[in-house]
Amino acid sequence: MRKEAYLTRPLSDGAVQCQVCEHFCAVKPGQAGKCGVRRNYDGTLYLVVYGKAVAIRVDPIEKKPLFHFPPRGDVLSIGTYGCNFHCSFCQNWEMAQKRDFDEERDYRSAERSRRSLGQDAPPEALVSTCRQRGIPMIAYTYNEPTVFFEYTYDTARLAHGQAIKNVYVSDGFMSRAALDMIVPYLDGINVDLKAFGETGEEFYHDVCGARLEPVKRNIRYIAQQTAVWIEVTTLLIPGLNDGDDELRALAAWLAEADPEIPWHVTAFRPAYKMLDRPPTSPRDLARAYEIGKRAGLHYVYVGNVMDADRESTHCPKCEQLLIRRRGYDVREVWAERGVCPRCGHLIPGVWG
Repeated sequence: MRKEAYLTRPLSDGAVQCQVCEHFCAVKPGQAGKCGVRRNYDGTLYLVVYGKAVAIRVDPIEKKPLFHFPPRGDVLSIGTYGCNFHCSFCQNWEMAQKRDFDEERDYRSAERSRRSLGQDAPPEALVSTCRQRGIPMIAYTYNEPTVFFEYTYDTARLAHGQAIKNVYVSDGFMSRAALDMIVPYLDGINVDLKAFGETGEEFYHDVCGARLEPVKRNIRYIAQQTAVWIEVTTLLIPGLNDGDDELRALAAWLAEADPEIPWHVTAFRPAYKMLDRPPTSPRDLARAYEIGKRAGLHYVYVGNVMDADRESTHCPKCEQLLIRRRGYDVREVWAERGVCPRCGHLIPGVWG
């Protein structure tokens, strides 16, 4: 289904500038933006996967990962085709990196459209599913939610009105206009901070087809100037973004932005076009964990491995264990969410 894009600027000769992400693609008639799913037809820009979900499933909130949200909470997770990054290590590449569907042809055939663009899942149906099944949250995930912005925005508004929480799992490359538009309806976000420093700039350019600075700007803005709860994830890729100096600079910058931002350092596994790198070792994850703690971050977690101590939440003041995690086996050991039972320290997050 097509939906006219919300954030655009007309250019000459029927071209339209898309303004939802920092690429600001100038899209000529008959062409698509870098994401593949925002396309110009006769001088109007459309999202062509509106109401079409390639993946819909119920996940634990810890899978996003969001650790300072209601533990063990169910979240209805949806994703479409398309992404504004071209990461060669993409773990959801069948969805995110798909560009070869013929939407103009498939749009004329309902059967082809269902097969090619995903199943029908309009915003009303998603919210209705949550209400009927008692699911308290919706996550826009699997591929970058910014590229299906109109779909996420309309769904989030409806969900917000029904007291259903909304979560983005994002590369953080959205425009300020898009961010300001979705923020009133967004409760949480996990942003990938894929690399850092001078090598990080090269990483973003060469490996992802993007830039680092807008991601840093958005993390800082969300953390300091909005009420949206933010957590940050870095996938450690051996030999590419896991050097001590780079991780120290990243952790120090994050701690300066807000030391209470949880930082997830997660294990890489070979995928898509990056099959020549080994998986991240538990020792390297432990090293990154210690770098984050020494930088002053109050909450550092490892992911994609079993490590109960470094996956669990402890009080940063007295080290009391508060939430024990081992994979998706989660057990709360505090009497009142958000409050350390030993010293009374308040643990930030969205606990209700």
